[in-house]
Amino acid sequence: MNIAMLSYHTCPLATLGGKDTGGMNVYVRDLTRALGALGVHVDVFTRSQDEHVPHVLHDLGYGNRVVHVPAGPEHPIPKKELADYIPQFVDGIRAFADEKGIHYDVIHSHYWMSGIAAASLSDLWAGAPILHMFHTLGEMKNRIARNDSEREGPYRVEGEKRVLKRATRLTVATEAEKAQLQWLYKGDVRKMEVIPPGVDTCHFYPIPKDEARQFIGLASNQRMVLFVGRIEPLKGVDTLIRAMSCLKFQEVGHPVYLAIIGGEPDADPAQMTAEMARLQKLCDELAMGQTVVFLGKRAQDTLPYYYSAADVLVMPSFYESFGMVALEAMACGAPVIASQVGGLAFLVRDGETGFTIPEGDPAALCDKLTLLLNDGDLQARMGQRAAEYAQGYDWEKIAARIVDVYQGLVG
Repeated sequence: MNIAMLSYHTCPLATLGGKDTGGMNVYVRDLTRALGALGVHVDVFTRSQDEHVPHVLHDLGYGNRVVHVPAGPEHPIPKKELADYIPQFVDGIRAFADEKGIHYDVIHSHYWMSGIAAASLSDLWAGAPILHMFHTLGEMKNRIARNDSEREGPYRVEGEKRVLKRATRLTVATEAEKAQLQWLYKGDVRKMEVIPPGVDTCHFYPIPKDEARQFIGLASNQRMVLFVGRIEPLKGVDTLIRAMSCLKFQEVGHPVYLAIIGGEPDADPAQMTAEMARLQKLCDELAMGQTVVFLGKRAQDTLPYYYSAADVLVMPSFYESFGMVALEAMACGAPVIASQVGGLAFLVRDGETGFTIPEGDPAALCDKLTLLLNDGDLQARMGQRAAEYAQGYDWEKIAARIVDVYQGLVG
């Protein structure tokens, strides 16, 4: 079986923590590897963003390829401009398929722009079936936007509606996402299959805490609260910083640090994102000193050490379709405190594998942090349960369910 996997706006091989790199990159990369292990051939097509990177790479194993298709300038451009180059992207994929003499049984697209490309390719390839996953929804992001700069334009919502109608089948991460597509987009639930993302349990597993702490340079008497993700307003990092400011006045026994992985904290002020600048200014205003450490991007291979060394991972998001960072941390035995929104409300089992809290509530977050940091036994129990629970999301199991969908589409 041959699958054309479309990840138009972001490459699965990109370094995590950048503006447009996160859970979707990990999803496409790890799903492709898991499908390869099951004997499914996948070519991942993504827009070329660097003319110096080879257009075809075999970094995902099993003979599967990542194909960087020239479409517009070969450097990062704003998302609003990306849609203009989708026709070039489609032409590049068609040319590649013709050159290699390969027939694709299913087009598997991710994010709405890839879905637009998938529709054009389906027309070119005699109605090849389309399996689509949105990952995030424009309507949901607009509902939590705090100002016009955070709102998605009408072009995205209209594009999502077009993809929703055109796709043969859809995978959604949770029942919540299914309901959002049904009520906000009038989507046909008969086309939807709830299949959560997976986690690579061969890569993410509990590392002995002393070894993990030694690897990242954390002293034995120091405590670490961890955030991993893109630095953007909907991630709610300001809520976490305010909770850490509150934590200074609590009795927790040892120095506690907040490590923030993601973004480019050392960028030139002219190049720094507005959200990173806002968060650094907030730390100064709250006199956080060295309590908050912006680590910037980190290689995926180092993340298990950070997760295993952390006393707790926090996801204070205002919106998450699923929350793959939480799942990775759980697989490494870290308890998770997360906002009770979207997929996080389903993934984190309140009182068992961590805690869920109202979004945008620093006081509630501070209370749960204080509880966990003062109770080592509770922290250990939650971490063990989290690791056990994450085993149910192993990619081998999730990929097998995706293959069942493929076979249904081909049949």
